Amino acid sequence: MHWIAAFYRSTVGKKVVMAATGILLFGFVVVHMLGNLQIYQGPEKLNHYAALLRSAPALVWGARIVLGFSVLVHILAAVQLTLRNWGSRPVKYQVRAYQEADYAARTMVWSGPIIAVFVGYHLLHLTLGTAHPDFDPEDVYRNVVIGFQAVPVALTYVVANLLLGFHLYHGLWSLFQTLGLNHPAYNTARRVFAAVFAAVIAAGNVSIPVAVLTGLVK
Repeated sequence: MHWIAAFYRSTVGKKVVMAATGILLFGFVVVHMLGNLQIYQGPEKLNHYAALLRSAPALVWGARIVLGFSVLVHILAAVQLTLRNWGSRPVKYQVRAYQEADYAARTMVWSGPIIAVFVGYHLLHLTLGTAHPDFDPEDVYRNVVIGFQAVPVALTYVVANLLLGFHLYHGLWSLFQTLGLNHPAYNTARRVFAAVFAAVIAAGNVSIPVAVLTGLVK
């Protein structure tokens, strides 16, 4: 156990932990989006999917525990890396020349906490129902439609998922770099993959509140 603790204390170790937990979280984001997109197949399809999840509480809670632990470790490593980076340069640069660090990278330090707060609200809104105006635990389709008919709520989801897209884009780019997949021969390919993956996730999630507001889903 000593070598594990020593490895984690290193900068490389923290980046590897972020990459490993990031892979788990990326996988969840994909599965979560695909499940939610069943709303376009009608209430019966989405509610059946939700009932199927409720019928396997051990699996759902096991996944929640793993994801919750991954989120906490991911955040801890990110905070420690950020503080270490700030500490290594106590005197700020007079002029910042951003090259590899594009807009998504420069906003990671605040997009992460915003997304974390949004996830808490999302759980209260559509999982627990305490932040929902008329919650029915047996009718997920209805909960989504009623929830997103409130324009401020729908816009909150849109903005949060656009930030998630930026976060995913830089997260994937950094993940490949941490795993050693950093070479001029395929850097363009991994950047394109990261951009496409992030765009698909953001578009899929954003489409649902937009569809409710426009009356496509009702």
